[in-house]
Amino acid sequence: MRIGILGLGRIGAFHAETLAGLDVVESLVVTDPFVDAAKAAGERFGAEVVDSPEALLAAGVDGIVVAAATDAHPALILAGVEAGVPVFCEKPVAKAMSEGVEVLKALAGSDVPVQIGYNRRFDTGFVAARAAVRSGELGTLHTVRSTTLDPAPPPAAYVAASGGIFRDCSVHDFDIIRWVTGREVTEVYAVGGNRGADYIREAGDADTTGAVLTLDDGTIAVVSNSRHNGRGHDVRMELHGFDDSIAVGLEDRLPLRSVEPGVTFPAGTPHDFFMDRFAAAYRAELTAFTEVVAGTRPSPCTVADALEAGWIAEACTLSLHDHRPVRVDEVRVG
Repeated sequence: MRIGILGLGRIGAFHAETLAGLDVVESLVVTDPFVDAAKAAGERFGAEVVDSPEALLAAGVDGIVVAAATDAHPALILAGVEAGVPVFCEKPVAKAMSEGVEVLKALAGSDVPVQIGYNRRFDTGFVAARAAVRSGELGTLHTVRSTTLDPAPPPAAYVAASGGIFRDCSVHDFDIIRWVTGREVTEVYAVGGNRGADYIREAGDADTTGAVLTLDDGTIAVVSNSRHNGRGHDVRMELHGFDDSIAVGLEDRLPLRSVEPGVTFPAGTPHDFFMDRFAAAYRAELTAFTEVVAGTRPSPCTVADALEAGWIAEACTLSLHDHRPVRVDEVRVG
C-alpha cells in the first residue's frame, strides 16, 4: 500500500522510518511546511515529496498519517475523510475539546476509519494487563496506579502551547486506564506543584501532578506525573484486585533503583526517552493502521475514544485550578 505522511518533525520522521520498514508499505508520500524536513525524509526513505496536503491526497495514497502541529489536526483529519482515505492522527484530535467535538460531529455517518495515536494500547505489557482484567483473574479490581515521569521538561515553547500537563502528558494515563479497565471515569481530584523550570510556572502549568480518579464501578485510580525524573522515562501501571495484583513496566530497564540489601533489580540501562520505551508499541500501532487501511480491522482508537480521555484531562485541569473534586460530566460539552 501507499501511505502519506503529513508532518516530518520528530514524531513524523519516526513514523516514516517505521512505515518504511513494514513489508506491506510499498511507498511513502510526504509533505511538510518546512521543505528541508520533507526533502530529508524523501532522501532517507525514498519517499515522494509533495508541496501540500492537497497534493498528497491527490497522489493516490491508501491512507494518511497526520503528524503535523496540533492546530492542523482537525482540518487534516476531515480532509482525509472527505477524500475517502483512512486517517491515522497523533493525539490530540484538536487543541480545544470544542474543536474535537466538531470533528466528531462532522464524522457522523462516515464509514472512513480514523485512528488516533495512543501507543500504549499496543504495548505488550498493557495488552497483557487488559487481558488479565477482562478475564477476571484479578478478581474484583479495587486500585489502579498509573505513572508517567519524564526525564526532563520539554522546551518552553512546547509547554506554552501544550495546554498543560494533564492535556499533554497525563492524557496517556487517562486513556490507558479506560482501555485496560473497560470502565469510565466519573470524578477526579487533582493537585500540582512546581519544583523547577520557572517557565512552566510562568505558563500557568504545573511540572509535577497527582490525580485521584473514581471509576464508574468504584475502583480508585491514582495517576502520578512529572516533568523531572532524572533517572529516566518511567511509565508503569499497577492493578490490584481481590485475588491478584499485576504490574506493567516492572522490568530491567525500569528507571528506579532499590535500596534494599542484596537486591540487584532492576539491572538494565534505564529507559531515557518515550520513543525508546515504546518503540515496539509504535511499530505495532502503525501495523494496526495498515490493517485498518486494508479493511481487515476497525479503528483500535476512535475519535470518540480520544475525546473521552480529553474530558478527563479537562476535569483534572479544572480541579487543579479550583482545588476541588470535579465530575467529568461537569466539563463535558456537545
